[in-house]
Amino acid sequence: MRRRADPYRDTSVIDARAPRVNQAVIGALSLVAVAGGWWWLLGLLALQLAVGLTLGRRFCLACAFYFEVLQPRFGEGPLEDARPPRAANLVGLVVLAAATAAYLSGVTWLGAALGLLVAGLALLAAGTGFCTGCEAYKLLCRVTGRPFVSCPIPGAPR
Repeated sequence: MRRRADPYRDTSVIDARAPRVNQAVIGALSLVAVAGGWWWLLGLLALQLAVGLTLGRRFCLACAFYFEVLQPRFGEGPLEDARPPRAANLVGLVVLAAATAAYLSGVTWLGAALGLLVAGLALLAAGTGFCTGCEAYKLLCRVTGRPFVSCPIPGAPR
């Protein structure tokens, strides 16, 4: 399969399906964590998001699974700007870390609520393509006057 963008080197763009796979994994595991009372799993998910954001897609387990297993089988999806999904991952990281801290502090209802918030928004994004974190990033660009063009992406590899 010939890719228009290398998933690990062309980090300004991303196959639009990769964030949805990541959102499905984060959403499903967050739901399992809250339902099963496994608050530590929320901390592991936060850690995984932190590792992926700091070290790159190669270290994001869901992304690596998508790029190495699913994408070669189903082909590359449309390319999109990688900034909004990165911003959404950062929001997910913060909320999952806060949920873990709430559980550790004994405020289990808050930890569960934050875990369910992440689960709901991530599963919504995975199922419909509407990513709240991505849309918030785009709105912030508009409010601050920073240019944002999502499609077509200027200078994107072809």
